[in-house]
Amino acid sequence: MSYSIYGQESVVDSMKVEARDVEDEEEIIISDLDEMPEFPGGHLELAKYLQNNILYPDSAMKYNTQGKVYVRFQVKKDGSIDCVVVLKGIGYGCDVEAIRIIKKMPRWKPGLRDGEPVKVLYTLPINFLLN
Repeated sequence: MSYSIYGQESVVDSMKVEARDVEDEEEIIISDLDEMPEFPGGHLELAKYLQNNILYPDSAMKYNTQGKVYVRFQVKKDGSIDCVVVLKGIGYGCDVEAIRIIKKMPRWKPGLRDGEPVKVLYTLPINFLLN
């Protein structure tokens, strides 16, 4: 079993900032960022975190389920993660596992705009692959 966050896409193509279904009134920045939010240690550390912490669901293994789960979440001003949702899933427990692992992540370096931390929506594709 292996896990990949990027597959064959480039890092830049894999990550998008979006604004939809925002429940609170605090502004979410979707453009003109000085710096995007970042997992502690960068993209390679994020990939290691996912590889070391994702548990491939038994039902997904039983039915040979593989594919990409797209998860959207907020990186808040303090770097904490909130409002985790699956935008596109593959089922058989993979969507639930993707949410679990995102909610368990350590605080990120927040996005910056004009030198100030801002809340940013972030979309992350997570590949579930069986070897």
